[in-house]
Amino acid sequence: MTKATPEIFNRSVYLARQSKTRATSTTESLLAHVAEDMADRLSVINHTFSHAGIIAGEAKLFVTALTATGKCQAIETIAPPLDEDLGLQTGSFDALFSMLDLHCVNDVPGYLAQCAKALRPDGLFMCVFFGGDTLVELRASWLAAEAETGRVSPRIAPMVGLREMGGLLQRAGLALPVADSDRLILRYANVLALLREIKSIGYANPLVERGKTLTAPRLLHRLAQHYKPDEDGRLRATLELFWAMAWKPHDSQPKPKKPGSATHSLEDILKQIDHEK
Repeated sequence: MTKATPEIFNRSVYLARQSKTRATSTTESLLAHVAEDMADRLSVINHTFSHAGIIAGEAKLFVTALTATGKCQAIETIAPPLDEDLGLQTGSFDALFSMLDLHCVNDVPGYLAQCAKALRPDGLFMCVFFGGDTLVELRASWLAAEAETGRVSPRIAPMVGLREMGGLLQRAGLALPVADSDRLILRYANVLALLREIKSIGYANPLVERGKTLTAPRLLHRLAQHYKPDEDGRLRATLELFWAMAWKPHDSQPKPKKPGSATHSLEDILKQIDHEK
């Protein structure tokens, strides 16, 4: 991370919390879901990789899933660093998987550039991170509750957009980018149960400018009032996972045709369709 990069997230706080997370049914289900999805995505790729790397705070399930695909001969785990310097050697991997880390990275372009540099030609980069409507219900309720006090504290982390990701991957020197999203809905008895679980799995507010004092009971009461339950009385919490993948350029990869190289005009094609009707 360069000095010019604004520090939005406190990585040391975030990673320290991650290292102290308690196993819950939600975390285990989430990691298992992501690991299974990763394996499914890899299963349709007609490649094998001699040396794959997994960047993840908790990599066990991802290693198991990758091993089960039979597509990775050697798998190396890489702990997310405090300073976002991944310490990867140039051209040392055939595949790199960043699992649930990019949503808390200050220098996303620099992070992706490091991954691209570490890949060999025709190497695969795949990542998944929280984005979009993740915890949209909670975020909206916090804003409404704090607006009544006249002071809104930083609670909402900026997120990389799905459309932005393709451009960022290309900017990093990767080709053939593809991105899509996966939405999960979780249910909770009340807002305190949701907040406790967010804290227990290490995803509490990691912003540098977050409030450092305890939340007042009155504000929590307002939050509960604004967080509207479903008809059965339980609260809905949305998680949106953004997936993206791209490749280190190689001569064997398909390339877009040069402008003006088409042999048929759109007008000719439309005339042919009209003639066949």
